[in-house]
Amino acid sequence: MSQVELPETVKKLIASQPIELPIFHPVALKLQRMLSDYDFTVDEVAQVSNEDQALASQMLKMANSPMYMGRTKVATIKEAVIRLGAQQVINIAIAASQAAAHASENPALNSYMKALWQHSHGAALGARWLAHNCGMRGIADEIYLAALLHDVGKLYLLKAIERLVKAGVISSMFDDELIREIFEVMHVEQGHRLMQHWNFPAMYCDVVRDHHCEQWDPINKMLAIVRLVNLACHRIGLGLKHTPVMNLLRTLEAEVLDLGEMQIAELEALLEDSRDAEF
Repeated sequence: MSQVELPETVKKLIASQPIELPIFHPVALKLQRMLSDYDFTVDEVAQVSNEDQALASQMLKMANSPMYMGRTKVATIKEAVIRLGAQQVINIAIAASQAAAHASENPALNSYMKALWQHSHGAALGARWLAHNCGMRGIADEIYLAALLHDVGKLYLLKAIERLVKAGVISSMFDDELIREIFEVMHVEQGHRLMQHWNFPAMYCDVVRDHHCEQWDPINKMLAIVRLVNLACHRIGLGLKHTPVMNLLRTLEAEVLDLGEMQIAELEALLEDSRDAEF
């Protein structure tokens, strides 16, 4: 079977896999729906967050990490909601559950998942920083979430491959070239399908759909930020791809965001620091 034929075969196999693979934690999805409906109280957010004590503990650990809160500490989910706001707490819930989801008993797949999480989490932190530095502080938390989930299609594909390997449908022997080809062909389509299935707001679905498009809407600053941070991650090798010769200053994204050399250098330094983030 040639490399040209195999991705199409894998695509058909993956298309038969359930959309409900363990990509999103049910509590995190419930919180996201509450926020999307604008129908919640602080107590309700705290109550839902505490439905899974393991997730709640991870959320508090993450909320108190330097990457999220600095010197301000919180002891309960309710206190976190009051101090941080519902959007940031829900972001933390999704981030905490995503961190846990990026794991596999298969050593080869686990290495891809860990690198993918490093990329997605770094991109989210970088996007939030850029939002604060590009006059978009008011929607920085939304931009964080868009960046966190921009490559969710890759996680879905890895989970689908894991399921097929466990079932003995496909071989556990695969190489970097094959995985990268599957990602290239499928991750945007599958990620967009996943986000729509779980009823994420259109602004997030659009970022997942368009973060690699050659023709994209430069008016969409959220998209511009996610695209730029994604490229910056690639430039420094944060994640699965490394393209060190890329000149970020010459990109349309940098032009749209009016970024200078100093801002890009600071962004790359932040991304480098994110490599060591632990939860």
